[in-house]
Amino acid sequence: MSDTKNIAVLGATGSIGSQAIDIIERAHGRYRATVLAAGRNVSALADAASRLRPRVAIIAEESLLPALKAALEPLGITCRAGAKALQEEAAADDVDTVLTATVGYSGLAPTISAIKAGKDIALANKETLVVAGELVRRLLSESPSKIYPVDSEHSAIYQCLRGERAESVSRLIITASGGPFRTWSRADMARATAADALKHPNWSMGAKITIDSATMLNKAFEIIEARWLFDMRPDQIDALVHPQSIVHSMVEFADGAIKAQLGVPDMRLPIAYALGETDRQDYGLPRLTLGQMSTLTFEEPDAEKFPCLGLARYALERGGNSACVINAANEIAVAAFLHREIGYFDIYDTICRTLDRVPFVAEPTYDDYVATNAEARRVAKELTK
Repeated sequence: MSDTKNIAVLGATGSIGSQAIDIIERAHGRYRATVLAAGRNVSALADAASRLRPRVAIIAEESLLPALKAALEPLGITCRAGAKALQEEAAADDVDTVLTATVGYSGLAPTISAIKAGKDIALANKETLVVAGELVRRLLSESPSKIYPVDSEHSAIYQCLRGERAESVSRLIITASGGPFRTWSRADMARATAADALKHPNWSMGAKITIDSATMLNKAFEIIEARWLFDMRPDQIDALVHPQSIVHSMVEFADGAIKAQLGVPDMRLPIAYALGETDRQDYGLPRLTLGQMSTLTFEEPDAEKFPCLGLARYALERGGNSACVINAANEIAVAAFLHREIGYFDIYDTICRTLDRVPFVAEPTYDDYVATNAEARRVAKELTK
């Protein structure tokens, strides 16, 4: 591709967003960031915008708009704030691809807006498909948009499936590092602090996704996401613990053959693959060595220690708005855990109790998802007080 591709980076100051900006800067004009958006980090957003010079910078927290304007309007950069601005700029004429790297439920509305406008999506926000996978698939069927997964596991599966017939696929195997508590006893995990849970052995990620990795709810979400991304039955998707994080995921085929994608645990690799629409370029990123591949181990996940993993099966079997409830309750519970208001296993308990109290909707519309998210968050906040 010789033409410059215009990118909207939503979540530009987070872990994925900042690594995407690194790829954009390494690409020497191959990409241009026309939109940069962040939640509350004005200084980091202003720093990135001063380097990349997007057309517009967006801060989600509207009270912070004056500070953003003071930093960037002298540079000729338009400054906006709020959810509506995010949705409008994701659909702007000068955007080719939207990188959705925001945290949690906030990624759904701008992604839907971008799909309706025919933009391609580099999807790093798994909650978009967890919350409303059926709706997103329907919208994609009515749009020229394509989704290129950024999660390392889904990127790996996407790469393994290229050139293969869909009917030849037997099973998707999503790998998990096991997080910081893989070797801990359940009794020790019950006493775990947020500081313990944030010590991920392999990946450098934001706080929320790191806690999700520790509970393995992120793997439950990835199973749900894979179901919608690749149109697979729930019983065709398994999770397998792989502590080294070298094999990012695998695909098993009807003849028994298994294809795997390997690489160093560096999120810039799947980000670059997604932004390039599968075109591979050398951005000077770390390479996998034979020494790193000398010991690769795999084990079944422990359902007793990681009960959140089972929520994937529950959500896929029940359907409706159940995954939306799980996601909303988890966001509240994780925030409470990070603030030392609840214990580690209280995250799972909060999700289950919220599921019991929020009305089930079998065939939710977008408005139903919005209402479900609000009600589940209200209930979970009440439970975590």
